Amino acid sequence: MRKDLKKIAARFATSKTLNDFVEYGGVAAAIETAEGNVYTGISIDTACSMGFCAEHSAVAEMLKNGEHLIRAVVAVGDDGNAVPPCGRCRELMSQLSKENLNAIIEVKNGVFMTLKELLPYDWKEDLGREW
Repeated sequence: MRKDLKKIAARFATSKTLNDFVEYGGVAAAIETAEGNVYTGISIDTACSMGFCAEHSAVAEMLKNGEHLIRAVVAVGDDGNAVPPCGRCRELMSQLSKENLNAIIEVKNGVFMTLKELLPYDWKEDLGREW
């Protein structure tokens, strides 16, 4: 895992208000891929829950560039502290590839876990299908 991954994410974690309905950037994420590239994303929060998490935004950038294998992920709030991915983000990253279960996630400042540890009872394992 890159030592500067959190610093990269933190550059984009600045909460901004667009209007009465949309805030963005309160959380930023950085994903390091198996190829060593880093993709970033920001959260979008809307009045009617149509926004998305920073990790989803970073995954979209990664996929746009033809990659799907994750080495490490960190998300930070606008206070610079690491925050764990929500269940929806964990699930998205795990569905991209079974190999992503080995990705290292900073879930709290200085606390690292694998995605597999965050999904201990993964429903996909019982399907008998490869992903």
